[in-house]
Amino acid sequence: MYTLTIQRDFIAQHYLIGGDWGPENDLHSHHYKLEITLEGFELDQHGYLVDIVHLEALLDDLAARYRDHTLNDLPEFAGLNPSIEHFCRIVATRLSDGLRADNICAVTARIWENDIASASYRQERPCP
Repeated sequence: MYTLTIQRDFIAQHYLIGGDWGPENDLHSHHYKLEITLEGFELDQHGYLVDIVHLEALLDDLAARYRDHTLNDLPEFAGLNPSIEHFCRIVATRLSDGLRADNICAVTARIWENDIASASYRQERPCP
């Protein structure tokens, strides 16, 4: 299976809800690093897993959506604790929905909220 990974970084804010997590319950910023990994068994007619220009544009749009925003205020986080786990699922789903590549079998979003903590979510797609 082939894989391709690209990444972007951005700063966004959030505050955790539903529990007592000390300072994490207060509005604070993270310098997030977002990694997207695509998987597929077949390359396209040009020998690529995906059009990287299209993938970069999708990732740029996603990073811009969250950059300098408070995650709690965005509709996709309504009723959710804005954990990096939820964030990964939301990003993987959004990117997968915008992807124009039938040969991609899985999209994984990994988000780092600091140098030592990350989470990921892998969304499988119908594979040729």
